[in-house]
Amino acid sequence: MLEQIINFLKTTGFFMLFENFLADKVVDGAIVAVAGWKTLTMILVSLLLLWLAIKKQFEPLLLIGIAFGMLLTNLPGAEMYHSELWTAFMAGEIGYGTIMHDGGLLDILYIGVKTCVYPCLIFVGIGAMTDFAPLISNPKSLLLGAAAQVGIFVTFVGCVLLGFPQAAAASIGIIGGADGPTAIFTTSRLYPDLLGPIAVAAYSYMALVPVIQPPIMRALTTKKEREIVMKPLRTVSKTEKIIFPIAVTIFVALLVPSATPLVGCLMLGNLWKESGVAERLCKTAQNELMNIVTIFLGISVGATATARSFLNLETLKIMLMGVVAFGIGTACGVLLAKFMNLFSKNKINPLIGSAGVSAVPMAARVSQAEGQKANPSNFLLMHAMGPNVAGVIGSAIAAGVLISLFA
Repeated sequence: MLEQIINFLKTTGFFMLFENFLADKVVDGAIVAVAGWKTLTMILVSLLLLWLAIKKQFEPLLLIGIAFGMLLTNLPGAEMYHSELWTAFMAGEIGYGTIMHDGGLLDILYIGVKTCVYPCLIFVGIGAMTDFAPLISNPKSLLLGAAAQVGIFVTFVGCVLLGFPQAAAASIGIIGGADGPTAIFTTSRLYPDLLGPIAVAAYSYMALVPVIQPPIMRALTTKKEREIVMKPLRTVSKTEKIIFPIAVTIFVALLVPSATPLVGCLMLGNLWKESGVAERLCKTAQNELMNIVTIFLGISVGATATARSFLNLETLKIMLMGVVAFGIGTACGVLLAKFMNLFSKNKINPLIGSAGVSAVPMAARVSQAEGQKANPSNFLLMHAMGPNVAGVIGSAIAAGVLISLFA
C-alpha cells in the first residue's frame, strides 16, 4: 500500500515540479523535462497576463485565452501540448494523423493555427465588422496605412542584424503591423518556434497603443498641426462599397498571391456586410464565428509558449523589437501626413497618420483623443478610420510579401 501511495505521489505535478527544480532533466543529450523553476516562472507569467487581461483589460478577448493556454501547457504532467511532436512534424517525420492520434487537446486545436485556418476565419469576422467608407471616401489615406507598414521592414532589417534568421526576423517584424491574426498567420508559416513570444508581444502591444503612440505623435507634431480641422468626408454610395472588396481582392491576389488567404477572407466578410442580402451570414461572422475562433486561437497559441521556447534571450529581443516596430510604424504614418501637407490644398491632420497601424479601432480612437486635446471641437475619428482600415490591408500585403520571400 505504501509503495502504491509513493507511486501515486510520483505522478503528481508537485513531484514533477520539484524533482528537477534547479536543472533540466537530460537523457541521451536531449532535454526531456525542463527545470522546475522555469516551469514555475511560466506559470507566474501566465498569471501576470491573466491579471493584465482581466484587471487592466489588455485585449481581454484574446489575451485571457492566450494566458490560460500558456498556463495549461506549462502545468507539469498535464500532457495537453507536446512540442516534440511538432518538432518531428516540422522535420517531416510525422503527419497530422500522428498528431491527432498521439497529441493532447491543445495539439489538436493547434492544427487550426498551423494550417492558418483560425487567422483567416478571424479576418472574415473583422471584414464583416469593418466599414471601408472612410478609406473609399479619401483614397489618400491608403498611403498613410502603407507608410505605417515601414516599421515592419525596418524591424526586419534590425532583427537580421541582431542575428535572427531571415524567416524569424520577418515574423518578428510583422508585430509592427499591430495586427494579431496577421502576426500569427505569418509566424505559423515562417517560423512557428517563435509563435508564443510573438503572439504575446503582438497582442500586448496592441493593448498598449494608447500608451505607446501619444508621446510619439506629440513629439513629431506642433500644436498648430494637431489643431487642423479636416474637410468632412463625402458620402460613399452602396455600389462603391460593394465593388471595393471585389476589386481589392482581385488586385491583391494578382499582386501578392500569398496574401490572398487573409485579404480574401477580410473582403468576403465585408462583402457580406455591404451587399445587404446576406444579413444572417454577416451576423454569424461578426458574432458566433468570431467568438468561437477567438477561443480556439487564443488557447492554442498560448500553448506554444512553453518554458523551453519562451524563457530565453530571444524572447527579450522579440519584446524589444516589437516596441521598435510599433514606434517606427507610428512615426512613419505621422511623418508622411506632414509631407503630404506640403503639396495638399486640403490639409491633413498628421495625427491620423498614426492610425495606419492596423489596431482597429483603437489607433483611430487615439488619434481622435489627441486631436481633441489640442482642439476640443475637432473630430478626427472617421478621418482616422481611413488609414486604420488601410493598415489592415497593408499589414496583410506586407505579410504576403514576407511569406513569398522567406517561406
